[in-house]
Amino acid sequence: MSIQVKRNYLEINSIENLAEATRPSENISIHLIKKPDFQLNKFFYKEIGKKHRWIDRLSWSEKNWIEYLNNPDVKTYVLKENFFFAGYFEQVFDDFKKDCEIAYFGILSEFIGKKYGGYLLSEAIKKSFKIGAKRIWVHTCSLDHKHALKNYQSRGMKIFKSETINVSHT
Repeated sequence: MSIQVKRNYLEINSIENLAEATRPSENISIHLIKKPDFQLNKFFYKEIGKKHRWIDRLSWSEKNWIEYLNNPDVKTYVLKENFFFAGYFEQVFDDFKKDCEIAYFGILSEFIGKKYGGYLLSEAIKKSFKIGAKRIWVHTCSLDHKHALKNYQSRGMKIFKSETINVSHT
């Protein structure tokens, strides 16, 4: 059995188009993970993804995770509330094209509703332009958080491609 999923690809091509969300709390901070830690990325992927059917990396071995994260074009940022992890994003920069994909992005369920998503996305976009990207892009689908598409569009991202795909449902 399969289900139909609507997938949207969005982009932003100028920092001037960013509709920045304000920092919702003084207790939050964003940190670049300087030494890749596949366990950290795997934790966020599994915890955030379990509600949104993120499955493509569930079969990855430790070697797959380590190879992916050791790519110098892949960066991981974490959002913390005080000392607690609250969310993350993975940034994949293509130096040749000068574009940056926000490959994975999410807030842990216990921190949803605090307006952290808009702020984290604003910072992800700013950090992507800061490293030289001329275009930042992301994809989202109807299985993601119900406000995901709205968040991307509210930050100034525009849909450049949409498709409907069939996903096997078990």
